[in-house]
Amino acid sequence: MVAMMPAIRARTDMTHPESPDSNIPFTGRLPKSEFPQARDNTVIGEHPPERLAQINRLRLINVALLIALIVLGLAWELWLAPLKGGTGYLALKVLPLTLAVAGTIKNRLYTYRWMSLLIWLYFTEGVVRASNDSGTSQALAGIEVALSTALFIAGTLYVRLRLRILPPKAKTK
Repeated sequence: MVAMMPAIRARTDMTHPESPDSNIPFTGRLPKSEFPQARDNTVIGEHPPERLAQINRLRLINVALLIALIVLGLAWELWLAPLKGGTGYLALKVLPLTLAVAGTIKNRLYTYRWMSLLIWLYFTEGVVRASNDSGTSQALAGIEVALSTALFIAGTLYVRLRLRILPPKAKTK
């Protein structure tokens, strides 16, 4: 730990690259006042209001789909169509999804990324149980497939919109 301290100290001793005054420490980020302006007077690095509205709608859709998938998994394994002779331990399968709720509410991009990978496990379970089970369990498996597909699509759209910050480049001939 002590060996790392000089490296950290050396990073904070850097100066601002565009500053005529070399006494200003460089933190690696430019203050908002120093961001270049786009053509429509929005600051590069910030989303326009229309995109922010889309991002917020997608976040709400993601949270709703995630909670619906959690409720479906719990209700399915505990009340609606539990396995015969089962103790309800299969309801613990929704535990990883509950970890994603806080991250999606707090707009953490990393959560959306790992959730889009995790959701394929629930999709696969739904497909397997829809083809092997019968009755109520088969219908619930179809709902799980639909919810997991919708959550994947909404999550990837959310990540795509969040990563699109810069305005399109002007075409040069």
